[in-house]
Parts: sequence; structure tokens; C-alpha cells
Amino acid sequence: METVFLSPAPRKIALLHAKALGDFIVTLPALTAIKETYPNAELVLLAKSWVGAFLAARPSMVDRVISVPALPTLNKPVNSAELERFCAAMKAEKFDIILQMQGDGKTINPFINKFGAGLTVGMRNPPAEPLDRFIPYVHYQNEVLRNLEIAALIGASTGKLEPHLEVTPSDEQEADIVRAALKGRPYVVIHAGADDIRRLWPVSKFAEVADSLIKKGYEVVLTGTVKEAQIVANVMQAMNNAAIPCTSLTLGGLAGLLQSSALVISNDTGPLHLARAVGAPTVGILWAPNVLNWGPLSRSRHRLAISWRLECPQCRIKPVSPWPFQPVTPGCDHPYSFVENIPVAEVLEPALELLSAAKT
Repeated sequence: METVFLSPAPRKIALLHAKALGDFIVTLPALTAIKETYPNAELVLLAKSWVGAFLAARPSMVDRVISVPALPTLNKPVNSAELERFCAAMKAEKFDIILQMQGDGKTINPFINKFGAGLTVGMRNPPAEPLDRFIPYVHYQNEVLRNLEIAALIGASTGKLEPHLEVTPSDEQEADIVRAALKGRPYVVIHAGADDIRRLWPVSKFAEVADSLIKKGYEVVLTGTVKEAQIVANVMQAMNNAAIPCTSLTLGGLAGLLQSSALVISNDTGPLHLARAVGAPTVGILWAPNVLNWGPLSRSRHRLAISWRLECPQCRIKPVSPWPFQPVTPGCDHPYSFVENIPVAEVLEPALELLSAAKT
């Protein structure tokens, strides 16, 4: 693709991305590219409200965050009056450029085309409304590289391909509340939760890994959201040794805890991407198709345990896309994990390898 720099340089650039934690993390290199290429432009992120609170507490490439109301989707009604007010407010901002990294454009492009920006950029698959510059949305593409490809449509580039987030003294102070129980001993963070049952590795296997690491001299911290507290409790109950539960940290506190860990072992979920962004070595447990989108770009500090199960254990239907689940024939919503068949050894062996490498 030919790089096209903008002249005159833009004064104000907005990027629309209102998704979850892992989705946000993979936009960071693109945000870096935009700010490095146009350092004098105000970079405004249109995102969910939690992003504003999170970035306000730490240095970032983003100059300002504007909270976005519930956005239209194909299957979800929205508050149209609230959206109209938001569109009017965005039009008053007079953005030179608006980029969307939200999806294929079918529901989002009509929304951002109301902002009156000088240039619209993002993704488009027909019959989505046109944008001035766009790439097609092809599901199986690494998300970091997808977002960088969109940024390149305005001439933005960077050599910093790995997502990076700053951990602040406040983050460390909050994490110290948990670390106090460790008494200075090295620790491994295990995150056994995820929003989707298809990405959940069994509790019993996490417990076996945790017990093995404790025998090697590491403390184990079991993290989870408030909604995942029962999963944390189930892992602890299945263990033969004691671990430290942690379900009350803010996102910043979790970042501090992850950064100082010897290793993070996690299902394919937001905290895994956060761990990579703050520099922790990781072992991620992923379904094979998800590796294409969500696998790390490097392997010196990040390893994967991959499940190659490609059909539903109950009906044998093969999904063609992991989210939303789109089987070859309709009617498969059976609640099975697609990663439960990964052996303990395929998680424990790379974990021990990374821990050993860190000591040398």
C-alpha cells in the first residue's frame, strides 16, 4: 500500500474505538504511529468511559478521551436521541480526520459520517457506507497489524509494533496491597477467567499448574474480576497448596501487579493483553483460530498453548469465526470450552522455560 502523508498536517485527529480491554490494548501501536507522525495534532480517542479514567492516570499518546454512548450494532437497539446529541457534539469539534477501528463499517460508518470530519478513514465491506480511505475488513488478521494498516492510510507509521502501557506509582502502590502477602518472594499471576466459556481452560488444570509452580518456589496470585470470583475460588479449592486470591484491584492496580510478576498465565482475555503491554512474560491459552487475531507478535517473552479443536464436542459443527460464533449450519450454541483439551504439560513446560530464562 502506498503511504500518503497529509498536507497540510492535520490539526485534530479522532479515533473511534469503543470496545473491551484487549481490543483497546491492540490499538496502542496505531495510536503511537499517529502521534509520532503528526506530533502537533491533538489526538482524541472516542471510547468507553473506563478508558478515559484509565488513561487520565498515566502518560499516553492520547491527548483527550471523549466517552461514547452505546453504539449501534446489527442486533442491539440504541438511544437514538443520545446518539444524535453526540453526533452534533462531534461535528462541533471540527475534526480534520476521523478514523474508525471498530469493525466492518456496516453500522459504524453511517455514524461517523455524521461527524462532518474533513477525512474519514477505517474499514469497509459493502454494503457499508463509503469512507474516504479504507481497507476491507477480513476477519483473520492480527489485530495490531490491522490497526496499523488503518493508521497507514493517513501516512502514520511506527517501529514500535508491540503494545506498551505505562505503569504509574499509583498503580504500584495499589498492587503493593496484594504484594505485601508475598513478603518479597517471586510470584506468578494466573488468570483463569474469561467472558466466553469457549475460551476457559479447566479449573483443575490451572490448579495443577499452580501447585507445580509453588513446588518450584514461586508464590501464585489468582486474579479475576468481581464476576470471576467464583472461578478464583474454584481454582483455590482444587489446589493442594495455598494461593493468594485477587479480585478487587482496579485496572491500574492490576497493571502494577502484572508488571512485577515473574510470569502471567492466562486464558485469552483482557488481562493477558494487559500483561504483555506492561512487559510481563506470558503464557497464553488460545484456540487456534484466535491465534491469528490475538496472538503476540513476538515469542522471546510470550508463548502460546494452542487448542486445535475445530468442532463442537456435542454436535460436531465447525465454527468459521470465533466471535460471534458462526457455525456452518445454524443452531449450535452448546456451552463447551474449545481449549479444555490442552494438556497441562503444554502450559507448564513453556512457563518453566520462561521462568528459567529470566534467571539466567
